[in-house]
Amino acid sequence: MIVHLLKSKIHRARVTASSLDYEGSLTIDAALMAKVGLLPYEKILCSDLTNGNRWETYAIPGKRGTGVIELNGAVAHLGKIGDRLTIMAFTEVEAAKAKRWEPYVIVLGAKNQIINERGI
Repeated sequence: MIVHLLKSKIHRARVTASSLDYEGSLTIDAALMAKVGLLPYEKILCSDLTNGNRWETYAIPGKRGTGVIELNGAVAHLGKIGDRLTIMAFTEVEAAKAKRWEPYVIVLGAKNQIINERGI
C-alpha cells in the first residue's frame, strides 16, 4: 500500500513580494528550497496563516540567500506582503516505510532566516 505523507515544509515564511502580472507560482529563496528538498516547479500546497487562504501552485527558485517569498499571478490575490505562509510538498511512501518517515521541516523567523529545523 502507498500512503501520501508530508515531504517538505517551510513554516512561517513571510511574504516579501507580490507580482500580479507574473505567469503564476510562488518564488522561494533557492537556499530554503534546497534545505527542505523542494525542486524547481514542484507542486506545493500553501496556507496563509494571516487570512486562512489555501492554494496549490508550484515552486520556482528565487535568488539564493535573499529570503524571497513572492506571490505570483493569481495567487497574488490570496495574500499580501507581510503575511505568514506554510509551504508544503507531499510524496508517496510505502506503508512499511511510513512508520519511520520524517519530513524535512524548517521554521523561519525574521527576514525568513531559519530558526529551527527537523528531519534534515
